[in-house]
Amino acid sequence: MNTPHPKPYPEPFLTPHPEVAAGSRIADFARWAARQQGAEVTWTQDPTDYQALHTWSVTDLEGFWAAVWKYFAVDAATPYERVLAEETMPGARWFPGASLNYAHHALRNLGPDAPAITALDETGSGYEITGRQLRARVASVAATLRELGVGQGDRVVGYLPNTPHAIIAFLATASLGAVWSVCGQDYAPKAAADRFAQLRPTVLVTADGYLFNGTRHDRRAAALELAGALPTLKATLCVDHLGLARPGTRHATLTIPWEDAAGRTEYLTFEPVPFDHPLWVVFSSGTTGLPKGIVHGHGGVLLEHLKILGLHCDLGLGDRLLWYTTTHWMMWNLVVSTLLTGATTCTYDGSPGPTARPDVLWELAARHKVTVFGTSPQYLLAMSKLGIEPSAHDLSAIRVVGSTGSTLPASAYPWVRDHVGPGIQLASTSGGTDVVSGFAGSAPTTPVWAGELSAANLGVALAAYDAHGTPVRDQVGELVVTRPMPSMPLYFWNDPDGTRYRDAYFAAYPGVWRHGDWITHTSHGSVIVHGRSDATLNRNGVRLGSADIHEVVERLPEITEALVIGAEEPDGGYWMPLFVVPAPGITVDDALRARIRDAIRTGASPRHVPDEIIAVPAVPRTKTGKKLEVPVKRLLQGVPAEQVLNPAAVDDPELIHFYAQLGVERSRRSPHLT
Repeated sequence: MNTPHPKPYPEPFLTPHPEVAAGSRIADFARWAARQQGAEVTWTQDPTDYQALHTWSVTDLEGFWAAVWKYFAVDAATPYERVLAEETMPGARWFPGASLNYAHHALRNLGPDAPAITALDETGSGYEITGRQLRARVASVAATLRELGVGQGDRVVGYLPNTPHAIIAFLATASLGAVWSVCGQDYAPKAAADRFAQLRPTVLVTADGYLFNGTRHDRRAAALELAGALPTLKATLCVDHLGLARPGTRHATLTIPWEDAAGRTEYLTFEPVPFDHPLWVVFSSGTTGLPKGIVHGHGGVLLEHLKILGLHCDLGLGDRLLWYTTTHWMMWNLVVSTLLTGATTCTYDGSPGPTARPDVLWELAARHKVTVFGTSPQYLLAMSKLGIEPSAHDLSAIRVVGSTGSTLPASAYPWVRDHVGPGIQLASTSGGTDVVSGFAGSAPTTPVWAGELSAANLGVALAAYDAHGTPVRDQVGELVVTRPMPSMPLYFWNDPDGTRYRDAYFAAYPGVWRHGDWITHTSHGSVIVHGRSDATLNRNGVRLGSADIHEVVERLPEITEALVIGAEEPDGGYWMPLFVVPAPGITVDDALRARIRDAIRTGASPRHVPDEIIAVPAVPRTKTGKKLEVPVKRLLQGVPAEQVLNPAAVDDPELIHFYAQLGVERSRRSPHLT
């Protein structure tokens, strides 16, 4: 894996129009920052020179983040003493002395009569909440929480679908200096309790159910079970989302209807908190044990999200963002932060492609004049294979189509151009729950190369390290971040001495963040993601990225999903099977297997061709859509399922038994499955 990675497109697939680039907020920021520097800087003559701006942003961390603070007019109750008091990782101290509140910034730029939130669902219906209405409801819920004894540092948790209620409850919690956490209602009560019970919450906010693919899922009993598993609760706020009758409970005095909690007339106040005061707890997938609670702070999230949404996504007053997510994926947190820019954010309850109307997201994007549309590679590939024609709708307002969650294959780029609209910036991004943001992506001033992320994000000192811990270009290495970011975790929950936090990111390279992805950092500044480094394929000493194989195979119309695994065997051998999910009506026969091998040989390399191609019903994923490469590998190596992962963390727990059985058969039929 130390050979240069071939570039799928030697020339940019898309170059920004000069007028668009010059008129973007990131170019305006560059011009403003150059004036603020008071000296000649490299981008003075060309504010669209992204690489020069990025170089400054990572070599002068204090100057860059102070500029972000001033450009977006961060409103602090007390000023900061300096930008970065301690740079050591972990343990960097940002903006000591400053006190502020995230919720204040989320609500301050909203026009009173302009839509702040557009609530949508898979039926195509929706409603809007104006800035004035949002502030009033946040004030009311905050007063309700305050009366229930919620104050600074207390925890409020949500078991909610992606509707405005989750945003309102979160902002109310944050306004008090309390700590928020949320997960979707597709989680079983035990899986939700595995997360929330760690936090010892004071209040639970829940709903009667959610929509998905034409079905109204009744979650009243699940909510009651979850409440029973959280002994520290003082009250539960109940959202009437589906219009189901509220169930009886012997804790009726502790159950408050949402309309009562959110319908009061109250004065909105914000509790100033230190820059590094906890804002929320987001959880890891929990595939191998109890989910890890990752804590982020008010100030770090505020600055990072202003940067990523205001500069990279070019969001501001008059814009609308619709990004498909669930409440337990970190993209929900980013979607909420759209409000920081003054833009309208859209919530969406339902399947991204319901059977009855698979193009409903495009329909809604057209109807509501969405300017930034966000989704996943799986969604774009599915739209292509279903023959969906998004451009049948008027998508002229869309400037950016964002994609994250996994590697976006090069084949998706011409499809978006031809079927969504020419000139649209296709912004593939990579980051993580860990920093609740991105490490690499694009901006209105960056070229786009198909199959690549345009550049490291501003303020992210990204590098690819070889086996010796040396930065390399144009060859595969470990994704590392060599200088701190404000949104790196404050700490892990229930990790008092920081051991778990250090082991997660800093054990490989002391003082350097290792994220666990294989990337190529190209000489033209882009980033190619090859997959998780802990799931690396190793054939005859040559390391291969699983994403390189997935990209080729999932481009084939006969295949909907693929998963490749490299499993070391007790006798020293190495088995590399490829699991494929055929499209409806397709049989994986020898002829199709031959076409798959030819495609991999041509599109990746002969080394990438698997030992075996096996048809499977589905590929197991976490609740947030990540392929479970390492757990499947361990199952195939014969490790008992109960030792491999928590079934509650899997989108379809039955698949675990399927792959575990394959492992049993494998052990009986050495050297290969038949």
